[in-house]
Amino acid sequence: MTGLFLTKNATPILGQFAAVLGWIINGIFNFLDSIGIPNVGLTVVLFTVIIYTLMLPLTYKQQKFSRMSVKMNPELQAIQKKYKGKQDQVSMLKMQDEMKAVYAKYGTSQMGSCLPLLIQLPFLLAVYRVVYAIPAYVDKVRAVYTPLVSQLVNIEGAQDVLTKLSSAAQFSRQAFNENTIIDILNKASTAEWDTVASSFPDLSGVIDQTRNALESINGFLGLNISNSPWFSIKQFWAEGAYLLLIVALLIPVLAGLTQWISVRLMPTAAPATGDGNSEDMMKSMRMMNNFMPLMSVWFCFVLPVGVGIYWVMSAVVRMVQQLAINKYLSKMDIDEEIKKNIEKYNRKREKDGLPPERLNNVARTSAKSVEPKNTKKREITSEDRMKQIKDSTEYYKKGEAKPGSLAAKARMVEQYNEKTKKK
Repeated sequence: MTGLFLTKNATPILGQFAAVLGWIINGIFNFLDSIGIPNVGLTVVLFTVIIYTLMLPLTYKQQKFSRMSVKMNPELQAIQKKYKGKQDQVSMLKMQDEMKAVYAKYGTSQMGSCLPLLIQLPFLLAVYRVVYAIPAYVDKVRAVYTPLVSQLVNIEGAQDVLTKLSSAAQFSRQAFNENTIIDILNKASTAEWDTVASSFPDLSGVIDQTRNALESINGFLGLNISNSPWFSIKQFWAEGAYLLLIVALLIPVLAGLTQWISVRLMPTAAPATGDGNSEDMMKSMRMMNNFMPLMSVWFCFVLPVGVGIYWVMSAVVRMVQQLAINKYLSKMDIDEEIKKNIEKYNRKREKDGLPPERLNNVARTSAKSVEPKNTKKREITSEDRMKQIKDSTEYYKKGEAKPGSLAAKARMVEQYNEKTKKK
């Protein structure tokens, strides 16, 4: 059998993801076939649920970051305001160090919101490629096409007929083989199948057998998942099948609606700065969140119903996950979480030869500010003064940075600047 080089995605990284996901969707279809319900639409539904369940840890991490950012960003804004206009090396190093400490306090990083998205992106693109090319990854679906395709590939003029179909627009004539024919027929609408049948009357028997088998496994809620909702709506309107027309219309409508609800449920990270650029960024994000549901409606009108089913199910699963995660995070003790993060951060600093960082704002309050106003100061003796000097010396020795560390270099630069200013 010819290798599936054309039907399977061969893009580096994306192709490897698609191969793993293809193995999963093939297993789901085989399971459904073993219990007597071999159906591609149901396979896509179960596949979507499993895939988004696997991505749940990344989804949780992203939403936790968004929740933490509401409390974290005011502290980041205060640090940026503190060093505003200071471009010298010491100030920049100090600002970065203080911001790093705040991120550590809340158990995240500057890439906390982007990293989960970057990891999910190739995964989600691979999911779409698998759903869009089911026969390439599901052996039993491919086997339905084999009897017809093995004859078409050897018929003179078959290439001219098939490459004129709209579903063949993405293929070149030089790449015409069994895999190409399967891809074309997999994306062909009912009308295009009629064209194939009328062009090859000698193959009417095998064409009818293939179409009947495909209608059985591709049927979902009365729709053929290979057809687009737009094509189905026109077909059902002409036939007077208004109930099926409504079902076809619901696919893109539900795609847009579920996408809109999913976006509204997702917590949004507040901007880390109060400047105009951040406000413009937030406005652009809000516009994108309102625009994407409309794009979902359009895409699911013109793409096959199978893609629309995946689109709707993915949004539904995300909504359920977001509701569950939001409920869990609402019960989370943020102060206790911060305490754990501080302990973890200080253990790391200890390994690097650095003193513990006082990350809580309360811990930075000076003793003078909490001293009772009416307390009479006692006279400091020489023994007390010597003890204070000794304690202070011991404290700063303990707080010395490890030689060669970033903190040590920053201190050297600061001492040099102080010395230069004195001269």
